[in-house]
Amino acid sequence: MKRTGISDLPLHGGKAPPWLFKRMVKLAGGVTEAIVLEYGQDEFLRRLSDPYWFQAFACVLGFDWHSSGTTTTATGALKEGVNPESVGIAFAGGKGKASRKTPAEIEKLGDSFSIPSKEIEKMQYSSRMSAKVDNTAIQDGYQLYHHFFVFTEKGKWVVVQQGMNPENRYARRYHWLSENVQSFVDEPHTGIACDSRGQDVLDMTAHRSEGARNASLDIVKDMKNFSRFTNRQSLLGDFFGSEPKILHMPKTHFILNMGKRDLETLKKANELQPENYESLIGIHGVGPKTVRSLALISEVIYGKQPSWEDPVKFSFAHGGKDGIPYPVHKPTYDRSIEILRTGIEQAKLGQKERLGAIKRLQKFY
Repeated sequence: MKRTGISDLPLHGGKAPPWLFKRMVKLAGGVTEAIVLEYGQDEFLRRLSDPYWFQAFACVLGFDWHSSGTTTTATGALKEGVNPESVGIAFAGGKGKASRKTPAEIEKLGDSFSIPSKEIEKMQYSSRMSAKVDNTAIQDGYQLYHHFFVFTEKGKWVVVQQGMNPENRYARRYHWLSENVQSFVDEPHTGIACDSRGQDVLDMTAHRSEGARNASLDIVKDMKNFSRFTNRQSLLGDFFGSEPKILHMPKTHFILNMGKRDLETLKKANELQPENYESLIGIHGVGPKTVRSLALISEVIYGKQPSWEDPVKFSFAHGGKDGIPYPVHKPTYDRSIEILRTGIEQAKLGQKERLGAIKRLQKFY
């Protein structure tokens, strides 16, 4: 899969006031319908998967321009403001408890679109694996708490999910797009944006981690290699032989600490004999600790180094709820909604100049 981007956002408290959120719901519905009418369902998914476009979209809706709330509030407005039957696009999941309802919502909404059960199951798998990868295969310190799954009546989908880092008080948003399906675990992203880079971030999805992924899989499928770590303390000679070596110690160190539960998970994985690394991390119980330990062991046994580099590379229309960069001007906001509504109605009636009213927005401003 392509994960199309990552955004880092400061954690801010507070909620969108009712007078603003009801307008956000209307405007989110209008913008969505306008894009689908003008460019199609697939283009709307592509835009949602772009972290820059999504940020601009949240700013247009009028919420905090740079805080973590842009994600939860903008997706909430989409879920409430868009009628799936009118645009052929459905919205599932959300924050906290709502995220755990995603599989059931995908099934219910998929049935309403008459999507075949096999395709629904594929989407449910994609929802689960995108979350598993960002929570487990990439260990950047952000624990997911928001998962939003959007799909079309043709089964194409996008994921917008967000994690929290309690230490630096930042949230990180991850965007996934179903186009160009290849692998969940090998370079699933095409562009990543954020303001800071983490230190010693284990990224098992990096292409340079391919050797470590394969080695991790070999270790699990052949537990004899793993016994040296569980039965006794290992010696450097076990791995470097008898010839003289020059040992260069790293500036940082990592502790391999696997408990009984982790070993039981590995035993279960060994019994299942996963076909590939994606299947391995998809096994229930294989979490960040197991992935990290296998990555370290694979480097010691096979010399296959994983990537420890954070996978990040370095518009306002109506104002923001906190008055930044300026207060929301209600009459202007209402006028924008009305222009959108009029343009959409005209487009549905088959006017020659589709959405002409929307294209004239710049004259209004």
